[in-house]
Amino acid sequence: MKRTTLTAIALLVGMSLSAQLRFGNSPANNNQMSDLEKNMQKLVMASFMINNFYVDSVDSKKLTEDAINGILSKLDPHSAYTNASDTKKFTEPLEGSFEGIGVQFNILEDTLLVIQPVPKGPSEKVGILAGDRIVSVADTAIAGVKMSREEIMHRLRGPKGTIARLGVVRRGIQDTLRFNVKRDRIPVNSVDAAYMVTPTIGLIRFNNFGQTTHNEVVEAIKKLKDEGMKDLIIDLQQNSGGFLNAAADIASEFLPKGDLIVYTKGRSVPSQEFRSTGRGSFQEGKVAVLIDEYSASAAEILSGAIQDQDRGIVVGRRSFGKGLVQRPFDMPDGSMIRLTTARYYTPSGRSIQKPYEKGNNLDYARDVINRYNKGELTNEDSIHFPDSLRYQTLRKGRTVYGGGGIMPDCFVPLDTTRYARCYRELSAKSIIINANLKYMDKNRKKLKKAYPNFEQFKKEFVLPQELIDDIFAEGEKQNIKPKDDEERQKTTDNIQLIIKGLVARDLWDMSEYFAIIYENDEVVKKAVELLQAE
Repeated sequence: MKRTTLTAIALLVGMSLSAQLRFGNSPANNNQMSDLEKNMQKLVMASFMINNFYVDSVDSKKLTEDAINGILSKLDPHSAYTNASDTKKFTEPLEGSFEGIGVQFNILEDTLLVIQPVPKGPSEKVGILAGDRIVSVADTAIAGVKMSREEIMHRLRGPKGTIARLGVVRRGIQDTLRFNVKRDRIPVNSVDAAYMVTPTIGLIRFNNFGQTTHNEVVEAIKKLKDEGMKDLIIDLQQNSGGFLNAAADIASEFLPKGDLIVYTKGRSVPSQEFRSTGRGSFQEGKVAVLIDEYSASAAEILSGAIQDQDRGIVVGRRSFGKGLVQRPFDMPDGSMIRLTTARYYTPSGRSIQKPYEKGNNLDYARDVINRYNKGELTNEDSIHFPDSLRYQTLRKGRTVYGGGGIMPDCFVPLDTTRYARCYRELSAKSIIINANLKYMDKNRKKLKKAYPNFEQFKKEFVLPQELIDDIFAEGEKQNIKPKDDEERQKTTDNIQLIIKGLVARDLWDMSEYFAIIYENDEVVKKAVELLQAE
């Protein structure tokens, strides 16, 4: 949504206060003031009195931020304030890039291990390789000193054109290598995966709706078409949303010209309609959209448009139900207020927003837990909608329901038995990910030579039993062990799948990771089955 600066608003407040101080707070002046002006005057006067007369010194910045947060907490659950630092963290993924050295990394035994340099990025250009350990930045050690991940990222990032002087340890080379990396704009991709599930069905998964997402999706569609794609699975599971315009642009890739995608209505902002341009790159093939209880906002706009226009089938579980439109207001110090100004409605007229009680954010935050406890995530019969929330799709007249979120056409229950308890505990303690990092560090070159292409890897790679035994041994050191042989076998199966996926990611990219992880995924399998049956 359009971003608005609050400088002008602050100026008006200042002028109003100045006039009050100049002409006094007489009854006559008071009668001429609106209720809004009176309330603003009270806020400014309260701040003035606290800062000047309170018995102890106060942090005026923190008090101001607390006041803003206090006001917003009495509104809806999605109006929010972020300070300058948090605003930057929030907007970077949606803006599609940041400035830094361009490496994917993880922390192994208190040392930064490069998973992959960004292709054609500044680190790759100077010769940094996957498997390298970055041990110092600007002659300051970042390895072996228990530096936080945030502090390491802070040192690696910096303005475009500045130099990061890195010390790098590389397996097989005795001396520390020195690299001067010229920082640059590093793309942040929204598309996690784009690959062929079957010879004719492609899958595209993206994690948000940012400034570059539409272009990334168009490129992914073209790539998959070139590989023989006839039908498409759009994976929006755990996609928390993003920009409304990105959702509308992506929906246009699938819908005929003039089709309504979404509309918004608010108290003091003009209503808006978003319609398809009809110039999309995937107008003919069948479409399935995957959603779950964490698919929200723009993800619900796209899935709702596909469903209401009868363009495809929606598969999975009821989505989150975030149908409130936030308009960002930039503050002079880099902080931001994201204020709810309108509501989203699907083409059939359904409000996407689930019910909430103003000021009661705790119950709202627990909604997914409450759904689980009620059985909604595991049993379709536990989901009930009143007739008053019944709507019809626009072409086939199928029944769909409002009341918050998008209810899929085909429900797939959450598999609560998929991961063994022992596996979940090993994963939570980072034992599995650390085992993978060590394994890749020792065997990267050997694996690349043994598996020159992904298809061969997918068919032939088997995780060494020694690695699995090491994981269980490390788990026992931390009092994590399977209760019986059945749990041990299930944990072993879970470990084999996830590490095979991680190895594929480290050798190639995220598309290969999901091609492994999704092999036995029930939601993906159901989508494939439905597309093939039509």
